[in-house]
Amino acid sequence: MSASSTGTIARPATSFLPVTITAFCLLWSFAFVAGKVGVMNCPPLILLTSRFSLAGILILGLSTGWRGLWTLSWRDVWVFALLGVVNNALYLGLAYTGLRSVSAGLGGLIVSANPVFTAILAALLLGEPLTWRKILGMALGIGGVALIVAHRLSSGTDGLTGILLTVAALASIVTGTVLFKLLAPKGNLWIGNGVQNLASGLVLLPFALVFTDVNQIRPDIQLISAFAYLVLGGSILASLLWFHLLAICGASKASSFHFAMPPLSMFFAWLVLGEHVAPQDFLGIIPVAAGIYLVTRPGRQMIRQGAAR
Repeated sequence: MSASSTGTIARPATSFLPVTITAFCLLWSFAFVAGKVGVMNCPPLILLTSRFSLAGILILGLSTGWRGLWTLSWRDVWVFALLGVVNNALYLGLAYTGLRSVSAGLGGLIVSANPVFTAILAALLLGEPLTWRKILGMALGIGGVALIVAHRLSSGTDGLTGILLTVAALASIVTGTVLFKLLAPKGNLWIGNGVQNLASGLVLLPFALVFTDVNQIRPDIQLISAFAYLVLGGSILASLLWFHLLAICGASKASSFHFAMPPLSMFFAWLVLGEHVAPQDFLGIIPVAAGIYLVTRPGRQMIRQGAAR
């Protein structure tokens, strides 16, 4: 699967794109709920260190017999390690610490602002076109998210410290998204994901040892289930789908899928955690869906180029 330098995607790369997008959105949004369950039973830094280390070991260990997968240069190893620190260690380290005083729904909501800042940076640094259609789509997405935010904040159940930590996490994932496209690592994304996870675990390990207490861990079926999902569904499958979408869609387009996270994460938080969800929260779904459609819909020129093939 490959994309040309102009951003035109070949048909084989997009034939399963709707399925890939749907799977990513479901896996990523549910991770906020699993993360909330995890941090309520285990210190965030211990949880993340264990999660990333195990995911990295599993990915690289399962790949040892597949020589064709090991196509990373040393430059790409360092790039993927850097991306792991930014996208995993910083982003989730801040987000999970924030989840201790922020609901899973609001946590997913704040991070869903990713597309706006990513599109601006992608236009400035990557030369990705910022068309009026994309601007309108992002405006609709922001409007839908704002409707949900207004109601969520009015309940007064989320702490300011947690909100600030989650905003810092947002800045980290925006930076990581742009860095992926700017540095453009080559080689197999599966191996690259393993490098990212292992690097993240190693970076967080000393902080977990110094600043956390293992006696705060409450091992039960909820923690085990949440941890299993975070490793397999989050660090391995969802992350692989995310970098695949970045590679074939571009930074601004791929990031627009995060607009789907607020309604999905709130639905899962209500379903699993019993978090309060009012009908007003779902009023934002319509503009969010319209915004994603406008940002991701191919332009006329791309449609004509695809028909010419």
